[in-house]
Amino acid sequence: MTRHDTIQCVHEPFGDAFYYGPERLSSRYENDPRAREESGFSQSTYQTILDRFEKEATQVRSTPPSPTPSIFTSLEAVLRPASSQTGKRLFIKDITHYLVPPDGKPSSIAPSLSRIKRGVGTSGACTNGATNGTTNAPYPYNTDAEPNNPTVIPRDILGKFHFTFLIRNPCSSIPSYFRCTVPPLDKATGFYDFMPSEAGYSEVRRVFDYLRSIGYVGPAIAGQSGHGKHSKPNGVTQGVEVCVVDADDLLDDPPGIIKAYCRSVGIEYHPDMLKWDTEADQHQAMDAFEKWQGFHEDALHSSGLHPRGQTKEPKSVESEFAEWKKKYGEEGAKIIRETVDANMEDYKFLKQFAIKV
Repeated sequence: MTRHDTIQCVHEPFGDAFYYGPERLSSRYENDPRAREESGFSQSTYQTILDRFEKEATQVRSTPPSPTPSIFTSLEAVLRPASSQTGKRLFIKDITHYLVPPDGKPSSIAPSLSRIKRGVGTSGACTNGATNGTTNAPYPYNTDAEPNNPTVIPRDILGKFHFTFLIRNPCSSIPSYFRCTVPPLDKATGFYDFMPSEAGYSEVRRVFDYLRSIGYVGPAIAGQSGHGKHSKPNGVTQGVEVCVVDADDLLDDPPGIIKAYCRSVGIEYHPDMLKWDTEADQHQAMDAFEKWQGFHEDALHSSGLHPRGQTKEPKSVESEFAEWKKKYGEEGAKIIRETVDANMEDYKFLKQFAIKV
């Protein structure tokens, strides 16, 4: 977000379609048409979000095209259409499970994208007879599936993005998210119940495995093998480096991890990336996080990324449960424990690919 001159940031756009639009995959607001309407995103489809990316790129086309690839981030994973003719790269921070039907349900292509070939779309969106404001959930779609594709986005479109992945130990991420779904934060977030399916680790792993299987990422691994050999933009030369950042590693060594990340995705590293203490930086963050109130309060009240004083040591199962019980009660602690355990295997699998410095 701090590189205003070279990067255009978009913060979690696919949540608009996932939660609120006529192609919504989540059941969170299924019986609350008023909340969907008041969100301002009740007509957002996966196509309109892709259209927004093109609009964002058009608005900053004032310099020759950048030769570097675009990035998409998922569980946060980094994106810019390869055809974008802007001097800036479009960086999209988003949540992988916004692209995947929840609870392991089979996927099929989003209706608004179902007739798209090689990025050329058609106007309008078919939603399997369901429209926003009815009690009939639009998913499952009455559309075709693509072989092995776990997402609702066509493979051709996925190929236009350069994917990287940010992961976090479930022992930290799950209680953090749980906190946003109970008082007092739930009033700010609008999330009044905890849904284990929103943990997202299974979805990240399935998308990660799919992208590797079709050659969109890998086989080289950032920070673990030769740099640059595979770091070409998707849509031009497939097989960008596998680029996974673990949040604990990032907090232990921000400069080292960000340098390695930038090297992998073709962005020039600058120490100023680690601080956002100017009025312009703060204003941009406020605008970006506005629609997801309550989820980013710690980030909004920070001014930079500094190495933490000491490496975070793992806690015992007993001490973790005691801490969660004190904060959220016995039942809350049980839910957190079950969700952590359910997602730990997928986290450990992804962790083996994390950047090492």
